[in-house]
Amino acid sequence: MSDKTVLAYSGGLDTSVAIRWMKETYGSDVITLTVDVAGDRDLEGTRQKALAVGAVKALVADAREAFLNGFVFPALKANAVYQGVYPLATALSRPLMAKLLVEAARQEGATAVAHGCTGKGNDQVRFDVAVAALAPDLKVIAPAREWGMTREETIAYADKHGIPVPITSASPYSIDENLWGRSIECGVLEDPWVEPPRDVFAWTASPEETPEQPAYVEIGFEKGLPISLDGQRLDGVSLVLELNRVAGLHGVGRIDHIEDRLVGIKSREIYEAPAGTVLVMAHKALEAMTLSRDQLRFKERVSAEYSDLVYNGLWYSGLRRDLAAFVNSSQRHVTGTVRLKLHRGNCRVVGRKSTSSLYRHDLATYDEGDAFDHSAAPGFIQLWGLTTRVQAQVQPEEGGGDLS
Repeated sequence: MSDKTVLAYSGGLDTSVAIRWMKETYGSDVITLTVDVAGDRDLEGTRQKALAVGAVKALVADAREAFLNGFVFPALKANAVYQGVYPLATALSRPLMAKLLVEAARQEGATAVAHGCTGKGNDQVRFDVAVAALAPDLKVIAPAREWGMTREETIAYADKHGIPVPITSASPYSIDENLWGRSIECGVLEDPWVEPPRDVFAWTASPEETPEQPAYVEIGFEKGLPISLDGQRLDGVSLVLELNRVAGLHGVGRIDHIEDRLVGIKSREIYEAPAGTVLVMAHKALEAMTLSRDQLRFKERVSAEYSDLVYNGLWYSGLRRDLAAFVNSSQRHVTGTVRLKLHRGNCRVVGRKSTSSLYRHDLATYDEGDAFDHSAAPGFIQLWGLTTRVQAQVQPEEGGGDLS
């Protein structure tokens, strides 16, 4: 009886070729698992394709809600954006997929799980480390890391064995997408001097082709979680899908980034993240109104560390869980509404309100109703500058303090 391997199957080039390759190389019966985190995929078509290519069984899991509630929204509360640019769409989906792979392997009696990641990307680390954290006894197979074929050779292998794939030599992009974003690489995009061609983008309009009139959206938050759009309460999937549509229509969410991969190389990455761009901006704006200066300063450090952990495949680490505990605590009063303006590829916060706001008009205003105690300022300045004055008296700088 052949060993069973559960393969994370997208229907793309590498995972389609992997079904036949693993049968030839390991003699393994391949069970595919297609995890839907996108919302617009032909799941039955993908399942049938897996069977046609040679899978002995094809499983499908609708994981959209689990993805948003268990991974994306916790990261949103942390303002997790890698290197200040990438909303971590693909990175956030991998620990969920690894978890579902492990569960499927247990149910099917498989001794191994597999994925379609290459040997120079980040996803191989995310899958391998997550599986090791959840089921260290399972073997992890990465055909695209082992077979040594170039992308052209992989396409030729598919052609030779009659494996239908959505990639051709003329359109060689590698694409991954889910509710939180779309990632595009390979082909002409590997030259960082070349402007991304029009056919790279699918979710966002070119700014010059967007509507002349701006659009305004109002996003309601409750304890750091987005719960409503333009006053209508929505579930997470519906809210994100609608924001992707509206923001994408106005060209918001295009990212062209030189990124530092975990494996030590720099790569040129193109992303589309309309909803992610808008929600992170809105969430930060609401936090600026409801968190103290010290909370904000420390949370920036936590956000950077949290982002690195997610990017580096350490979702199931103890440190990520510890940071999540702080993040959740910080969101107790992050409740309110943020209004944003979408226009010609730009997104700007133009309004915010909260019943837990630390902004007080009577303290901030310079007009009538000013409640700030101006007479307290001289004493405050006296104490604030005390250290500087003492040091200047005891350790005077030569040359009048010229430090050039």
